[in-house]
Amino acid sequence: MREYSIPALAEIPPSATAADVVSRRAAEQPGAVMLRRKTAGGTWEDVTARQFRDEVHALARGFVAAGVAAGDRIALMSNTRYEWTLIDYALWTAGAIVVPIYETSSAEQAEWILANSEARAVIAENDRFAAMISAARDRLPALEHLWLLETDLPTLTAGGEGVSAEDLTARTRSRSAADIATVIYTSGTTGRPKGCELTHENLLCAVRNAFMGPLATIHAAGTASTLLFLPLAHVFARVIEVGTLEAGIVLGHTPDMADLLPDLASFQPTFVLAVPRVFEKVYNGAEARAIGEGKGKIFARAAQVAVSYSESLDSSRSAGLGLRAQHALFDRLVYGKLRAALGGKAECAISGGAALAPRLGHFFRGIGVSILEGYGLTETTAPVSVNRPERLKIGTVGQPLPGVAVRIGDDGEVLVRGKSVFPAYWRDETATKDAFTADGWYATGDIGELDDEGYLTITGRKKEMIVTAGGKNVAPAVLEDRMRMHALISQCMVVGDGRPFVGVLVTIDPEAFGPWKERLGKPASATVADLRDDPDLNAEVQAAVDDANMAVSRAESIRKFRILDGDFTQEQGHLSAKLGIKRSVLAKEFAADIEALYS
Repeated sequence: MREYSIPALAEIPPSATAADVVSRRAAEQPGAVMLRRKTAGGTWEDVTARQFRDEVHALARGFVAAGVAAGDRIALMSNTRYEWTLIDYALWTAGAIVVPIYETSSAEQAEWILANSEARAVIAENDRFAAMISAARDRLPALEHLWLLETDLPTLTAGGEGVSAEDLTARTRSRSAADIATVIYTSGTTGRPKGCELTHENLLCAVRNAFMGPLATIHAAGTASTLLFLPLAHVFARVIEVGTLEAGIVLGHTPDMADLLPDLASFQPTFVLAVPRVFEKVYNGAEARAIGEGKGKIFARAAQVAVSYSESLDSSRSAGLGLRAQHALFDRLVYGKLRAALGGKAECAISGGAALAPRLGHFFRGIGVSILEGYGLTETTAPVSVNRPERLKIGTVGQPLPGVAVRIGDDGEVLVRGKSVFPAYWRDETATKDAFTADGWYATGDIGELDDEGYLTITGRKKEMIVTAGGKNVAPAVLEDRMRMHALISQCMVVGDGRPFVGVLVTIDPEAFGPWKERLGKPASATVADLRDDPDLNAEVQAAVDDANMAVSRAESIRKFRILDGDFTQEQGHLSAKLGIKRSVLAKEFAADIEALYS
C-alpha cells in the first residue's frame, strides 16, 4: 500500500457558496472582462464583472418570482453556451440545485434524471429537447415548469423586477458550503445513471486548490483565457467553468463543434481543455492532410523530431545541436501551423476523461503546447491529480491536488480522500455505502501506481481488465490508445475476456476515409463494408495493430482484428460524454462480430 498527499492551500469557509464570486468580482473589479460571448455576427463581445452580476441577479430574481425555492432541483438540457453559465450562477444565487442533462441524452435517460431528481423545473435549449421532455411530462409529477432557454429567459428576467435585492441576498445567504450545488448523473454504463451530489464546498475546494496550486502559472500573468467546447453537463467542463471565474480567467463558449476551429482562431485562448480523443483528431487530421498533399514523409519526420525534442527535456542531457536545428526548422514549417489551429496563443492544454498516449503527449509538448494530463471522476468533483506546467511527467496524471490524498490499495485500486470527494449518491444509500471503504476512502474502481514523487499513473480499470483463457491480465486502454494514433482509425475496442487470445474491433474515421480512397485509387463510392477485405485497408489496420503491440508483451498482444461497417457514436449510445467507449453496450451490439474473431 502506498499513499501520497499535499496539504490544502485553500480552506472553504462554512458560509461560502459558488454564487459568491459573482458579487465579489463585480465589487472588486467591476470593469474587468469576466467572459466573452459570441454575437450573431460571429465576433466576441466582452462581458464585464459588473455586467455579468447584473444579468445573473436579474435572472435569479426571475427564478425566485417564478416560485423556485432554496434546495429545488432545476434541470438544464443544453449545449455548451454562454447562457449555461448564466443559468448556473443565477440558480445558485437563487439557492437552487442545478441538475444537468446531456444534450445527447435519449428520451428515456432524460426522463430518468428528471424523475429521480424530482426536478421542479427544466430549462431546455430548443424545441427538440422540449418535445422530448413534454412527451414524458405525465410521468413526472414533480415537474411544474418547462422553460425554453432562447425564448423564456427574457420573460423570466422581466418577471423578477418585484423581487428586491435584499430578498435575493437573503436567499443566497440561506445556502452554505455544505449544501448541494449540483447533482451530476454518471454515464450509466453499468445500469441506471446515479446522481452524484456535489456540494458548494466540493466545487470550491477542487477549483481553488487547483488554480492556487498546480495550475497557478496558467493565469499568473492575469491575461489568461479559455474556450469551452466540452459539454457542461460533464463535471470536467463544469469545474473549469467555476475555476475560471474564481481565478479571473476569461471564459468563452462554443456550442457547435463544427465551429470549433474558426472559434479557436478568433478567440485565441491561452490554454484549452479537451479529452484525449480531441488531441488525437488534431494529430490525425494534420497527418492525413500532409499525406494528401504529398508531404507525408515531411510530417512523419517533423513528428519524430517533436517527440525526440520533448523526450530530451526529461533527460539529464539536453537536446543536441542537430536536434535543436531540426526542431527550429520544423517549428517554422509545421509546428507553427498546428499551434495556429488552437488559436496561436495556447502554450498548454489540460486533458482529462481518459488516458492520453505518452507519444501524443511528447508530440504536443514538442510543438510547443504542453498537455497537462489529469485524472478525476464525477465523484471527486473532477480533479484528483494533475500535472504542473513546470513539473510535467508525461505518461502520468500528475500529483494529487493540494488537500487530496491518494492511496493505492492492496489490489492496486486507486483510493481517494479529501473535501472535494462527494458526500453521497442522490437518494441511494446502498450505492453510497458501496463506494467507500470501511475507513472512509472513496474507491475509484481504477487501477494505478504512485511513484516516489507522488505522481499517479492509471494502468486500467478493475471492471475492464481482460483475463484471457490462459490467465493473462490485459489492460485494453494501453492497446486502444496506441491504435487510435493511426490517422485512418477512429475507434477500437479490445476484446478477449475468457478467450484464447486478444482481438480488436476497429472503426474507420469517416473524415480520413475519403482522402485515403482517393490517394490509393479506390472507388469514391466504396463504403467501409465494400473494402473490409481490401488488402490496402487491412494493411493500414495491421500497421496500427503492430504499433500497439509494441507496448505490451506477446501474451497481451492483439492477434486478430475485425473492421466494422460504421463508426461508434454518442447518438447511438456507443460513446460516453467524454468520448470513451461504452464496453458493455458495444459488446452486446457487436456480439456477432466478436464471435467472428474467434471462429
